[in-house]
Amino acid sequence: MKLVIAIVNDEDVHSLLDELTTHKFRVTKLATTGGFLKSGNTTLLVGVEDEEVDKVIEIIKDNCESREQITTSPTPVSGATGVFIPFPIEVKVGGATVFVVDVEKYVKL
Repeated sequence: MKLVIAIVNDEDVHSLLDELTTHKFRVTKLATTGGFLKSGNTTLLVGVEDEEVDKVIEIIKDNCESREQITTSPTPVSGATGVFIPFPIEVKVGGATVFVVDVEKYVKL
């Protein structure tokens, strides 16, 4: 058995959840926040049999496309003095980060 951990953009999560549940995968949804843009992400936990891992990854790939987005530059963390003027930058958002880990034991009570 494997645990698929997928970190996806909040904009992509609804279609992904619909698709995963349509294919009868059980999903646990966790609200998370990205570090760089400080924007909302969702982390999904999907427990699957070894032979179903590729199907889950394919569903994630089909529903989580990366795209360019304009945002303002992050505020400096260090103790900078003076006036900080944010400027627009183009960043890549969306897509997914996926981890697949072995599950030593699974118990459903």
